[in-house]
Amino acid sequence: MATRVRPNSKRCVVIGGSGFLGRHLVEKLLDRGYSVSVFDIRQSYELPGVTFLQGDLCDKQALLTALKNVSLVFHCASPAPSSDDRTLFERVNVQGTKTAIEACIEAGVQKMVLTSSASVVYDGTDIKNGSEDLQYATKPIDYYTQTKIQQEKLVLEACDKHKGFLTVAIRPHGIFGPRDPQLVPIMVDTARRGKMKFIIGDGSNVVDFTYVDNVVHGHILAAERLRPDSPICGKAYHITNDEPVRFWDFMSELLVGLGYDAPRFHLPYFLVYGLALLLWLLTWILSPVFSIKTTFTPMRVALAGTHHYYSCERAKEHLGYKPVVSLKEGIARTLESYPHLRKGA
Repeated sequence: MATRVRPNSKRCVVIGGSGFLGRHLVEKLLDRGYSVSVFDIRQSYELPGVTFLQGDLCDKQALLTALKNVSLVFHCASPAPSSDDRTLFERVNVQGTKTAIEACIEAGVQKMVLTSSASVVYDGTDIKNGSEDLQYATKPIDYYTQTKIQQEKLVLEACDKHKGFLTVAIRPHGIFGPRDPQLVPIMVDTARRGKMKFIIGDGSNVVDFTYVDNVVHGHILAAERLRPDSPICGKAYHITNDEPVRFWDFMSELLVGLGYDAPRFHLPYFLVYGLALLLWLLTWILSPVFSIKTTFTPMRVALAGTHHYYSCERAKEHLGYKPVVSLKEGIARTLESYPHLRKGA
């Protein structure tokens, strides 16, 4: 009878390792002595010692090849929240995650750390110091959130269903940092088009922004504490900078740091939200006839005009988490990394 090879506890696969968060995670894992492979639909960079395996997340055979003799999987793959492709979200976040779980169990993988999102409990209304005990959003603000809820449930429930397979979910919020393809580039593009002049609401709404190194730190802490006797099994954890800040103060600091004017004119929140909702409905009605896409959505208005910040107390208690980079330092590093986005560049 053949003896099954015990997976190397330091050998891991980062699913979605070509993305923004995934690449930062890969780099930190290498620093900590892990043997790292990346499984992704594309390869966006090269690193010495890292094996890249290109494949579709819904292709179980491709995943099984990648997971051979692996003990730990980080699942970071997801379409960008700004995408409006419902079919893609469903395929990657739901069907792809089901396939990944099946492949992990078949391959004998012991642990999975999922990159979830704090948005799974956000329905567009104020959240102040929200804990992980909040119920999932009953009216998710977009397809991304809707499928992230399904994804998180699948991963956490797998911990109870399959003996020997341990799972945990990390819920970051407002990730930013060097190489981010979303927040800063989109903000600068909007400013260059003269559309960053307005503050939605009175500007007092407080939110969490989280520097990417802190999100990576939370993932690795969770992986290293994920054991059969650990209270973190099958649980979700909020990971933030633990420094809630006014949304418009944060945005203004980035804009001014890159040479652009800070927004200064106020627009009533409910007026702007109502206009965005009308535009969204019109787009939906006309979608069978015209291919129309808009970035002015109710979801984006809600994110810019409501309170949404979260407690990290459970992560501090169970994971020993505390941010490794302050918000001030994170902003400075981010601004330094975008010389090509400065005004006049």
